[in-house]
Amino acid sequence: MKNIIYFSFIIIFALAGCNADTDTAAQSNSVDGDFQAHFIDVGQGDSTLFTFDDGEEETAILFDTGDWQGNEVVPYLEAQGISAIDLVIISHPDADHIGQLSKVLDHFAVDEVWMSGNESTSNTYQTAMEKILSQDINYHEPRTGEEYELGPIDLEVLYPEDISGKANEESVSIRLAYDQVSFVLTGDAGVKEEKEMIEASSLNSTFLHLGHHGSNTSTDPAFLDAVDPQAAIYSAGEDNSYGHPSTEVIDLLDDENIDWYGTDVDGNIVVTTDGSSYSIETEMGEDITVSKPDAAEEKNQDASEDASASNEENEDGSCININNASQEELTGIIHIGDERANQIINKRPFDTFEELEEIDGIGPSRIADMEAEGLICDF
Repeated sequence: MKNIIYFSFIIIFALAGCNADTDTAAQSNSVDGDFQAHFIDVGQGDSTLFTFDDGEEETAILFDTGDWQGNEVVPYLEAQGISAIDLVIISHPDADHIGQLSKVLDHFAVDEVWMSGNESTSNTYQTAMEKILSQDINYHEPRTGEEYELGPIDLEVLYPEDISGKANEESVSIRLAYDQVSFVLTGDAGVKEEKEMIEASSLNSTFLHLGHHGSNTSTDPAFLDAVDPQAAIYSAGEDNSYGHPSTEVIDLLDDENIDWYGTDVDGNIVVTTDGSSYSIETEMGEDITVSKPDAAEEKNQDASEDASASNEENEDGSCININNASQEELTGIIHIGDERANQIINKRPFDTFEELEEIDGIGPSRIADMEAEGLICDF
């Protein structure tokens, strides 16, 4: 059975003395809205579908298309009755964001595709671009400050202002609004880019889709304060090797009393709104009230157990030399998956633990875990 959590914005008018408006979240009955946001469970990837249908007018916007190894997006869209897509936005050309674009283009009539302009040599990217050209689909590279209306949906481009070849950092980032309910999505943009967004735009929104799958390379406290969301949502794979979402980010959300949901623990997440009230429906049902607050603790416990096991294996005194170890050997270190192992190989040599902060998603707390684990040889 699916669990539905309902909220509404109640505007209170003070009739005596001076007038004042106050927006608050309060429990409400079921919301029968025309607009939905679907945060699709695509494993370790990103894909979000926005739809509007009032019986006379239909609008569909797809933000990112999941991982190249998956096949979730097309069946999900078909299950929602989607036959045409007004706009596909690809935040950046990494295979976990552009991965299923070719399949989407094969199955649906797509009017327009947006990308940052940063390119990739991957077959996934090249094939998608060929299909955009061969199908004569409108193509655009949006920039900071551009504003559009798609039916009743307002869309503002938050980033990038320009590009320099940094695909993740220069992710296409947007603020999408349906009346009083709004969403901010930033792809894999990092803290530096978030600060630029703060300076360029008004970010206050109802929902924040956490950047970089909930990694601590994104969601700076100042950015979170600027968005000031009612709820945050991240997209990540269950038991992924990247440590997503970061416990630092989850702790920050908890400290700010912001409700959060993740596709790794909640499955597909659907927000339904009439433009003032909204409901959140999750695939995993009633377990959400139990699993959501405890997920960060479980991840910490798992990390501690992994570190303990590694220490037992390391009692013979062997260690991993991070400057010459193979990819397979590096993935034996806590918090190091295939992607980070490749980054280490490309960026080494390293002379101190602190230099590992150059690796995406590695910060002081994770470095402390690595030192405590004792697997890495002394520098």
